Amino acid sequence: MRNIAAYLLLQAGGNESPSAADVKKLLGVVGIETDDDRLSALISELKGKSTAELIAEGSSKLASVPSGGGGGGAAAAPAAGGAAAAVEEKKEEKVEEKEESDDDMGFGLFD
Repeated sequence: MRNIAAYLLLQAGGNESPSAADVKKLLGVVGIETDDDRLSALISELKGKSTAELIAEGSSKLASVPSGGGGGGAAAAPAAGGAAAAVEEKKEEKVEEKEESDDDMGFGLFD
């Protein structure tokens, strides 16, 4: 993933076709070592492709991946009904305090 990110950063920086040495140099600046085999495989796969082509190809592959989320679990019922009501009242009081503090600014929106 780091190799891909570095490759794309180099392309975004104006280097149309970054070499393995370019990627290795960029990652070396931040202290990341690279696996030469993986890097050379990546460079050979990406050679001659633009960033737009890569994104379009990846998007078409992601379109077939199911992305529907499972339903979330139900919230736990409060142990005591009175405690939940007290918490709710405190929340409402805080909201009201914020609204009142806006009046203290000394000017109105349409003045």
